[in-house]
Amino acid sequence: MAAGAGLRLPHWQLLKKHVLQSKVLHTDDTTVPVRDESRSSHRYGRLWDYIGDAGHPGIVFDYTTTHARDGPATFLKGFKGFLQADAYGAYDGIYTGSNGAIIEIGCWAHARNKFADAESTDPERTLAAKAWVRKLYDVEDEAKTLSSAERLKLRQEKSVPLLESFRQWLLAQKAMVLPKSPITVAINYIFNQWEALKRYTTDGDLHIDNNISERTLKLIGMGRGNWLFVGSDNGGRTAAVWFSFTATCKHLGMDSFAYLRDVLERLPTHPADRLEELLPHRWLAARTATTTDADSNAE
Repeated sequence: MAAGAGLRLPHWQLLKKHVLQSKVLHTDDTTVPVRDESRSSHRYGRLWDYIGDAGHPGIVFDYTTTHARDGPATFLKGFKGFLQADAYGAYDGIYTGSNGAIIEIGCWAHARNKFADAESTDPERTLAAKAWVRKLYDVEDEAKTLSSAERLKLRQEKSVPLLESFRQWLLAQKAMVLPKSPITVAINYIFNQWEALKRYTTDGDLHIDNNISERTLKLIGMGRGNWLFVGSDNGGRTAAVWFSFTATCKHLGMDSFAYLRDVLERLPTHPADRLEELLPHRWLAARTATTTDADSNAE
């Protein structure tokens, strides 16, 4: 596996370059147990996913030994665009350190989930807050089939007024609840993230939440039940390379086994200056074109 990942490393770097050209990038991370012979028990590394937009389809996994900001900061070096992630504090330095090149987009799924902790102590306000968020998602359901420009117009007409009325309601509720209560914690989370949370209404290409990234990480969560841990930090980096291509294949609706087998068979003779042809989206486009031509000739 390590040797195969080494062969694919130039492709991983090309896939990373491709994904970082996105206007909108999604990211999240999860823990991965790492075997460590110097300790009596395993330790934890991190796997981060970076998901490109519709114009730059692809998913790149990166492995880091810690949860520190250095990992995503290094990976995102040179990226310019919108970054949608959770409210993990390490991202704050990335946003501010980019001098405006990287723009934060909040996640309304995270904001909604913050009210779960308040459900037992303040069910009425929690239910009301979730209803406001549901209205925002109703607009997104209506906008699914629209163009980017049409989606932006719909959000401006419906979501922006909803957000403002929700903000006013939250302000009124905050004045009536205990300062350290769970409902206040949830309300403060929204106010602290307010600019990032409402930013999706300023561009039709942006998303209301970061669920696509969390769904991708579930692949790692399910896998851990089978492979349990990675054997070393090098094993984590090996896993990141392979997960990048299998997750991208799944994202594009491709047969990952057919793709990997074909690419590995072609690598020894494939020109080094044409490696981009073997990236998943390029491989799929070539296969689709070949199939279309064959069908046309048959007719």
